[in-house]
Amino acid sequence: MVRDLFQVIRRLKEQGLTVLLVEQNVRQSLLISDYACVLERGRVTLEGTGQELLSNDHVVRAYIGANRRGA
Repeated sequence: MVRDLFQVIRRLKEQGLTVLLVEQNVRQSLLISDYACVLERGRVTLEGTGQELLSNDHVVRAYIGANRRGA
């Protein structure tokens, strides 16, 4: 089901639609995001492109897991 949902979001993106996504699957979300924000305790602590956040050490350690960076 998760894979299907992300495929639908990708198709919507390809059609030029904007999608506001709140999702716990950080890695998958950032892979398809043009722009993203990280909220911690109700405040935006980081923002940038999906690729920038995937490269951010804090994001990797806190939300993805250091051993899953290249997964």
